[in-house]
Amino acid sequence: MAESEMSKVLLVIIAILLPPLAVGLKSGVGGALILNIILWLLFYIPGLIHALWVVLR
Repeated sequence: MAESEMSKVLLVIIAILLPPLAVGLKSGVGGALILNIILWLLFYIPGLIHALWVVLR
């Protein structure tokens, strides 16, 4: 497995466990992170979907 593939797999695992952390690691502090925190606090599933979208994009 290439290093970039391994880091993507690790980010997906982090996204499943703690979506805002994965978004923060991938895109930094900004609009995507704030949106993900709001989605994650309201409901887990929308935050998870958004985190996976950001990580796999």
